[in-house]
Formats: sequence, structure tokens, C-alpha cells
Amino acid sequence: MSLRIDHVVYAVRDLDAAAAHFDGRHGLASTPGGVHPRWGTGNRIIPLGDARYLELIAIVDPAVAASTVLGRAVADRIAHGDRWFALCLADDEIDATAERLGLTLEPGSRTLPDGRVLGWRGAGIDDPRRTPDLPFFIRWTGEPDAHPGASRAPHLSGATDVAWVEIAGDADRFAAWTRDASLPVRFVDGDPGVVAVGVTTPDGELVIS
Repeated sequence: MSLRIDHVVYAVRDLDAAAAHFDGRHGLASTPGGVHPRWGTGNRIIPLGDARYLELIAIVDPAVAASTVLGRAVADRIAHGDRWFALCLADDEIDATAERLGLTLEPGSRTLPDGRVLGWRGAGIDDPRRTPDLPFFIRWTGEPDAHPGASRAPHLSGATDVAWVEIAGDADRFAAWTRDASLPVRFVDGDPGVVAVGVTTPDGELVIS
């Protein structure tokens, strides 16, 4: 498949407090992620299998964040509390997608504690034309087992996957942006953006809104 859910991003005011909340309320444990110096943000990872995860993102350098599209978008999103921020799609044909949508491809990488390099190419995450109801795109270039979703975390819920994503927005515009990709995404009315995520567990779907 060219496009598939890679991760869903949840914007928070405090990473440690959010991690404790997700663990205590939803049974979802997280691991330290890293810092994005370019955007003034940092993250924690909730791994859900080989190729999917939830990301907690927060502003860690307000001055830098205020100077970037992404940093300002995170600040706007958490102005009234922690909430879902964006959907990211893994894209096997990211060059073609970037050309079709007029997006800039940006490389990124960070070194893991064991010395492996986690690398990626992204498109659309900080493009001002991408509204909160539209996904951004990523293609991982590092070793497959270095993917954030491949790490292990002791989820009390037994969570194993992202089942679906619920978005307030224009379904036709989303389809045009993703070239009618078949994705487990459903649409509702409301202010544009991700509003809920369903997570697969042994006891059924865990809904996080």
C-alpha cells in the first residue's frame, strides 16, 4: 500500500503529566522520544506494533516554537487543553505525493540510545496550507526495527494497533489530498481536526477523544 496510518499526534502542555494520564486512564505506556530543535518541540512515543504508534508532542522551547509554523500550530491546539493534533500517513511514494501537492520534502534523523539511526523524510507537517483535518506524510529511511512503533511498552490495556481515526473536516478534500486512499478514517461535523482515535485491545476498541 502506498498510504497507511503511521501515527497520530496528541498535543499536550506537559509531556510527563500527559504520559501519566495516558497510562493511568487508558492503560497506554509511553517511552521517551526526543527533542525537535528546529521546531522547539519534544515528544514521547506510545508504540502500538511494528509500524504504528501514538505520539505525545509538547513545546519545550517556547521561543523557537513561536517562530515556526509547527510550533505555533501546537501552541494554538493546546490553548484550551491537551487534544489531538494531526494524523501522519506512511507514504511509499512520498516524492510523487510531495510533487502532486506542491509540498517540500524535509529529511530528518535522530540517533537512538543503542546507536542506531532513526531517519525519515517528511512532507506537509509544517506547511501552512495543511489544515488540521489533513494528514502529513512520512517515509522512514532508517532500519525497520528502529521505527518508533517497533519498541516495546508495558500497556496495561494490551493495545496493539490503531483501529480507526475520526476527523472533523471535509471528506472530499481529504480524499483529494490523499488521492482517494483506502484508510480507516471517518468524518464528523465540528472544528477541523482529529477528534478521536480507536485503539485495538484484547477487550475491544479503546476510544480516546
